[in-house]
Amino acid sequence: MARRLSYSARYEHPAEKLYQAQMQRQYWDDLMEGFRELTPISNVEEFETGAGGMRVVLKQTLTRDMLPPIAQTVMMKDMVITRVESLDAFDATGTPGSYTASIPAGPGSLTGEQELFDTETGCTVRKTTEVKVYLPFVNGKLEQLMLVNLVDLFRGEAEFTADWVAKNLA
Repeated sequence: MARRLSYSARYEHPAEKLYQAQMQRQYWDDLMEGFRELTPISNVEEFETGAGGMRVVLKQTLTRDMLPPIAQTVMMKDMVITRVESLDAFDATGTPGSYTASIPAGPGSLTGEQELFDTETGCTVRKTTEVKVYLPFVNGKLEQLMLVNLVDLFRGEAEFTADWVAKNLA
């Protein structure tokens, strides 16, 4: 059974500024540099922009000893997470996108949709995630663990993004 999470990050900046940030390779490189404090192997593998929007592939490696005990029971090697994020062409009424995260030989999947839109006080990025783990007996615990960690990730990325936009696009 899948578990779902809806998360909204609110910003004081207009949607066009956040979109402008995500259309820059430097934004993603700086994000991965920040991640290296927690996950030493964090890189931008691919980055594409064009009239149709943006697509980035991020790869992070968590060594097995960094994983929580319940995750160590199913992961016998380091966990390599490949994350793909995309945003369509900017639309002032709302810019849709998607994201996925995968782990080779991993016991589940993570997919999501995101939307960037203006608000009266700035903008919001709404992310709707679905997590599935295909292991009987521990699937619910692992799904819940993934969602809790995902909220922390989204929060940290929102803080990073707000700071990055303020410093680089003000």
